[in-house]
Amino acid sequence: MNGTITDVAGVQVGHFTDARRPTGCTVILTPGGAVGGVDVRGAAPGTRETDLLSPLNSVEQVHAVLLAGGSAFGLDAAAGVMRWLEERGVGVQVGPLRIPIVPAAILFDLFIGDPRIRPDAHAGYAACQAASADAPAEGNFGAGAGATVGKLFGFERAMKGGIGSAAVTVGGVTVGAIVAVNAVGDVIDPSSGRVIAGARTTDRRALVGTVQAILRGEPIAAVLPASATTLGVVATDAVLTKAAANKLAQIAHDGLARSISPVHTASDGDTVFALATGASGLAADLTVLGTLAAEVVARAVLRAVWAATGISGDAGLTLPAARDL
Repeated sequence: MNGTITDVAGVQVGHFTDARRPTGCTVILTPGGAVGGVDVRGAAPGTRETDLLSPLNSVEQVHAVLLAGGSAFGLDAAAGVMRWLEERGVGVQVGPLRIPIVPAAILFDLFIGDPRIRPDAHAGYAACQAASADAPAEGNFGAGAGATVGKLFGFERAMKGGIGSAAVTVGGVTVGAIVAVNAVGDVIDPSSGRVIAGARTTDRRALVGTVQAILRGEPIAAVLPASATTLGVVATDAVLTKAAANKLAQIAHDGLARSISPVHTASDGDTVFALATGASGLAADLTVLGTLAAEVVARAVLRAVWAATGISGDAGLTLPAARDL
């Protein structure tokens, strides 16, 4: 057990991190199949195959979920995941073919470096090649490579986000999460209420506290639509129906609400997927599972920003990480 989402039997994770600029993608593989669900809360989502996850629709099993940078361009990376799975005979049998089911979601990370560089099918394929049941790297990797937080007072006052993972096991059932934190708002430690990463003061030396600044009447910057988004996947080895998986994804957003503020804004496309591999063979109370899911999501958010390292961009732009302050 490594304390991350790969503690869930049947789940593997792989990153592709682009060396040319801060961007990348992360694949969560369930090659044995998993019951999937999703809940989209942000007003600016970029997604693929989310309608398929509705309990009203036919396909029950998914074989991977892709999280990617690159804004809408990054959805192209899902084609590489499909190719990798098809080569291994993984997918839903449709006549003579097996068609892999790969829902995906993207975040915006085009402000640093050349925006023409973004995850593509090659990146998605490479993430699959790197996938394993080992603990996934956290911080500036995969979909978290170009992630940033605290953008309501201008990008120049923002900080580095990242990707993080956490898991717990209770009563023989494991619930894990992986979250790429790219929020408009601040990241907050729920145990103390302290802001640990987010918008900085005008001198860039300290945290301003976005909610407190708004309450004081400090005007926010003009934030571009769809310029953020936090993405997550919650996985469990419990046996769930498709409807229950969708409910689990919905409840898991509570973990974002505890650890990011403001969250689910007009500029965020916040999306959480749920995967149930059923590998434990155990049914579990959905209230208990939801409680665990929200907890591991909040822990994964904190791990993402504590693991992150600062980055620099054009014209002297520097975005420090939580550890730098």
